[in-house]
Amino acid sequence: MKLDFEVVGPQVDETPMPGEPPLDIARRLAAAKAHAVAVRFPGAVVIGSDQVADLRGLALGKPLTHQKAVLQLRQLRGQPVIFHTAVAVVCHETGFEQLEVAHVRVQFRALDDAEIEAYLLAEQPYDCAGSAKSEGLGISLLDSIDSDDPTALVGLPLIRTCRMLRAAGMKIPATP
Repeated sequence: MKLDFEVVGPQVDETPMPGEPPLDIARRLAAAKAHAVAVRFPGAVVIGSDQVADLRGLALGKPLTHQKAVLQLRQLRGQPVIFHTAVAVVCHETGFEQLEVAHVRVQFRALDDAEIEAYLLAEQPYDCAGSAKSEGLGISLLDSIDSDDPTALVGLPLIRTCRMLRAAGMKIPATP
């Protein structure tokens, strides 16, 4: 039996605070997104998530435009990057609140400008942290991935999320 769920946009401003480290951005936004939706659905168990690419302390979020994606990928070529993927599970009715972060270390290949342009035109990953859509052609940009939760790089660390949903009282996997 599958879980019944609804996707609801949290309408949260994702602008980083001045001087805010990448890990803190991911944690703050995951919690803010979960709480923003939980206020509207107080009896629901709500999942909020956010991912920030961390290049030696520099936060790389969603580029939103082609030009910014080109600049991001030029910065990332040949570099190790940590993707911090935070997930928050909240239920206002029960008072449940938990937040965890999965860290994924990625090594980018030494990309040339032609590869960057071809990838961006094919994939258009403008809504992905660091312009890296690893579930698609973005995987070709990488030399290696190191993580204890391989789903975290795609955007939602499912191992942690399932553990948190069970802690919130849900049956995972769901039973009839």
